[in-house]
Amino acid sequence: MDSHPKRKPQFVKIDSLRPGTNGHNIIVKVVDFKMVVSRSRSDGSAIRIAECTVGDDTAVITLTARNNQVDLMVVGKPLVLRNAKIDMFKGSMRLAVDKWGLIQETTDEPVDFEPKNDFDMSAVEYELVPALEE
Repeated sequence: MDSHPKRKPQFVKIDSLRPGTNGHNIIVKVVDFKMVVSRSRSDGSAIRIAECTVGDDTAVITLTARNNQVDLMVVGKPLVLRNAKIDMFKGSMRLAVDKWGLIQETTDEPVDFEPKNDFDMSAVEYELVPALEE
């Protein structure tokens, strides 16, 4: 095993997120919560998907929470998103945390900000433009 000490995670702000990027560590607060899908599969397991607005002191963005992640989405609750990625949905950015990431309640990081609701990163529409070959 490596005996190197673990590095502290580098946290980013929501306004610095860009389409197609991943590996983001972000401290956010839940602003809004809306259940989109809640149904059972034929094998008895449940599928739950919620769209949540989360934000920090720079902006807000829509987070797609799946299954067990939905239980953590309580309005006003501060969360730490580790290894989050940006997915594109109908031309707008959505934040997601897949099986390689983690959503947890913040314990050791101070959260003394109010989300900036007037700058919604998911409201910005992006268009795929082909690169010009020279």
